Amino acid sequence: MIITVLTLFPKIFESPFQESIIKKAVEKGLVSFNIVNIRDFANDVHRTCDDTPYGGGPGMVMKIEPIYKAMEYVNANGIRPKHILLTPQGRLLNEETALRLARNPHLSLMCGRYEGVDERVLSFVDEEISIGDYVLSGGEIPALVLIDAIVRHIPGVLGNEASTSDESLKDGLLEYPQYTRPPQFLDMEVPPVLLSGNHEEIRKWRRKESIKKTILKRSDLMEKFVPTEEDHKFIREIMEDIPG
Repeated sequence: MIITVLTLFPKIFESPFQESIIKKAVEKGLVSFNIVNIRDFANDVHRTCDDTPYGGGPGMVMKIEPIYKAMEYVNANGIRPKHILLTPQGRLLNEETALRLARNPHLSLMCGRYEGVDERVLSFVDEEISIGDYVLSGGEIPALVLIDAIVRHIPGVLGNEASTSDESLKDGLLEYPQYTRPPQFLDMEVPPVLLSGNHEEIRKWRRKESIKKTILKRSDLMEKFVPTEEDHKFIREIMEDIPG
């Protein structure tokens, strides 16, 4: 998989791509990154990529010409990518979107800055994505979030393929509680069932706790959850135990 990033600040990506899962994915040859500096496509000697907004108002807007030229440069070098603009007005990133995007051979992520990009840029992008309803300095951090969410879904990236199937948001539920050594710390003990060696009872406990955590912490996720007959039983037991 190829991931291209169009940005005014390419150095932001140097360290994250040299660490952890992303680094391992690169070393395995499962993903490669192209960092394109939008300033290289500016028309003047000062490499100007922003200007004041028509109609007035605070801040600066990223100019369309260097962005368009950068996108055309990417299109001309190999497989035309799926162009994604990181923007607060985009579709909110979720696990389903990350999994879908991981199936693309080439993604191009456009990082906006300042007050945003010239609206005409939207004519050349395929999708707009947001990582949340809050303000950041630019699209670089959202791009890193999206990259991390995508890369872990590329087959062969994770050492244990079960990691992606058991983690949070699997089936729309939060992940069950996790514990490791020591079995007792201060006055807190690991649930006995996890030490029992009974795999079926452990499975049931984890499923029930996953549903319980979702109900208590992210009840909005339950709207899309499709419970099995066993899940319905767990839900009834959980609701009976919740005070009030």
